[in-house]
Amino acid sequence: MTSPDLPASMPPGPLHIDVLRVTYLRGPNMWTYTPVIEAWLDLGVLEDWPSHRQPGFVERLLSVLPQVAIHHCSPGVPYGFEQRLREGTWMGHVLEHVIIELLELAGLEAGFGQTRETTTPGTYRMVFRVPDETVGRTALASGLALMHAVINRESFDVEPELAKIRKAIDDFYLGPSTAHIVASAKRRKIPHIRLNQGNLVQLGYGARQNRIWTAETDLTSAIAEGIAGNKDLTKSLLRSCGVPVPYGEVVHSPDAAWEAAQEIGMSVVVKPRDGNRGRGVMLNLRTQDEVLAAYAVARAEDPDVIVEQFIEGDEHRVLVVGGKVVAVARGESAWVTGDGASSVEQLVEVQINSDPRRGNADIHPLERLQPRTNSVILANLLRQRLTPDAVPASGQRVLIAANGNHAIECTDRIHPETAHICTLAARVVGLDIAGIDLVCRDISQPLASQAGAVVEVNAGPSLLMHLKPAEGQPQAVGDAIVSHLFPEGQRGRIPIVGIAGSAGTTQVARLVAWLIQLSGARVGVACRDGLFVGARQLEDRDCAHWEPGQRLLINRNVEAAVFENDPMSLLTEGLAYDRCQVGIVTDSRPVPGLDVQLMTEPEHRFKILRTQVDVVVEAGAAVLNATDETVLAMAELCDGDVLLYAQDGMHAALLAHREAGGRVLYLEDGYLVRAEGHGIIDRLHLQHELSPSAAALPADVLLASVAGAWALGLDAQTIRTGLDTYGTVTPQTLVIA
Repeated sequence: MTSPDLPASMPPGPLHIDVLRVTYLRGPNMWTYTPVIEAWLDLGVLEDWPSHRQPGFVERLLSVLPQVAIHHCSPGVPYGFEQRLREGTWMGHVLEHVIIELLELAGLEAGFGQTRETTTPGTYRMVFRVPDETVGRTALASGLALMHAVINRESFDVEPELAKIRKAIDDFYLGPSTAHIVASAKRRKIPHIRLNQGNLVQLGYGARQNRIWTAETDLTSAIAEGIAGNKDLTKSLLRSCGVPVPYGEVVHSPDAAWEAAQEIGMSVVVKPRDGNRGRGVMLNLRTQDEVLAAYAVARAEDPDVIVEQFIEGDEHRVLVVGGKVVAVARGESAWVTGDGASSVEQLVEVQINSDPRRGNADIHPLERLQPRTNSVILANLLRQRLTPDAVPASGQRVLIAANGNHAIECTDRIHPETAHICTLAARVVGLDIAGIDLVCRDISQPLASQAGAVVEVNAGPSLLMHLKPAEGQPQAVGDAIVSHLFPEGQRGRIPIVGIAGSAGTTQVARLVAWLIQLSGARVGVACRDGLFVGARQLEDRDCAHWEPGQRLLINRNVEAAVFENDPMSLLTEGLAYDRCQVGIVTDSRPVPGLDVQLMTEPEHRFKILRTQVDVVVEAGAAVLNATDETVLAMAELCDGDVLLYAQDGMHAALLAHREAGGRVLYLEDGYLVRAEGHGIIDRLHLQHELSPSAAALPADVLLASVAGAWALGLDAQTIRTGLDTYGTVTPQTLVIA
């Protein structure tokens, strides 16, 4: 990589990489199928100083971020990137790998990046995969800070930067339970759309979608959720259906709580009627002072307080999905052991909160315990005649929390009868996904033999205890939830046709949509003419880009969708959908704006437009203009079938495609001809079988549209009827924006 024209010594610092622009590509794009950050980098004088020419650069980088050395990079083997560093590579490429490693260390699976030089020397396009724009921009800023420190021989601490990225992930990305379900959907090739900045996610498109909100679905009954929130009502319904539950009653005063405890006898539990995660719950209470103190703790959580029979044994959380038990976790009490020198609070910090599974963010399956602010912990300490500042004697065991620590995986041990009781409890309440809390000594034995009982039924249960157990293997609870929403063979997909190019693409979109609609589907269209659903026009502005397209896919009324994709929107936003049944590419002509993007050559337009072909599913087809050599070259990229069209039926590409058994369309003696291999499928007379609106369309528009309908599987009569009636119905205008 050295050249006699390069300077002999590095210029005085500080040296830096300038970021000229940052774009978030939300959908499939010319780089990859998934969202990426694209940053334009100006290396300036660093263009002359790749990694091997900067004295000590590689050693300084690996001392700050040693994990980056193991990246495969172009050699395709572990430590391939270190090899590239020592042989020499440019700073934009190094920055790409630094950002990917920072994202991985922060807990995201990144794994993809590319850096390519533009037509302007020293200016590079660098991309890296990231599921959220804010997270990506944060990682980019951290990566630049690290690079500048290494280049300029400055010290650098990675941990504060990782903390920034992790905070961005916590604040802006999906929670771990929701992300797990989405990952399960991806493995099933089910698409997803995030509907808010929280954990509301749509799985599937249009009329075939389902929605999740963490562990709740759009099949979760609001009535059932309300019942589950009322513990007293839940117990009453469960008892009436034969589910064993502890006896108890709702009280509204300390005196009533003690009176109920005396009636129940032995030890009792006091808890708020509407609570979660063990908040306000006190167990195994035996004296009046304990009951009265526990009442005050529970009353702070809810005005309705339950006093109920205490069940001996361990608390278990059983996850029921779609009427089946899919995971079981056993709880354990949290204790500390005194050392004769440390306070209870200090012991909790060292012996409990140091567990990496504990924290205050969604990624942590267990909460940090706060003795000074947690009323249940304070009450537990009081029962042991202790305070957070007390110093237990050496060897003295102190109970901190008796429940809420489900951490031991035991799915394989649950007794069939107990599993049946749990699924019955979920059905009685009416929940499709439920967390059943039961207490028993041995989960492998029937409840009746050990006086066990179901103590709560929870809607929207946490999944983390099953994903990150302290003991045992994680359970595939996301797969169970996705299978519940989408039985085997269903992927939540609607027929999608995408059209890319610049010549007649709007007309192709409108005609294809009309032909599909005649087959009986309610069709959504996003094109330059506007946004349409069925016979209604929702918007009358240019909608051939990502955001209106996403709104079509969110609309439950849409049973099929057609998208016009402007080359500039492909370059700067990406596709609104992940895959399609039919991808049509009409031409590769230059369009305004590509020069500003430094994409002026035919190979650049090929890279942009091929995205439409790349996303065609295996059972689908690409429709390509055979007279455009750049478009024709995309045929080999398609995972599905390929249909070619040209006005001249003797075009060499059509003849070769027919010889191989392929499908083609062309014009001959006033007819539009559909052929497959050596046979003719049918012939449409352009003068007699087209409506005036269809007859006025350019020939290439007719060819591309009929090819798209054929590729989608529409029959000949539907296509004929559609061409004969096109333009006879004017959309109703219902402009939203």
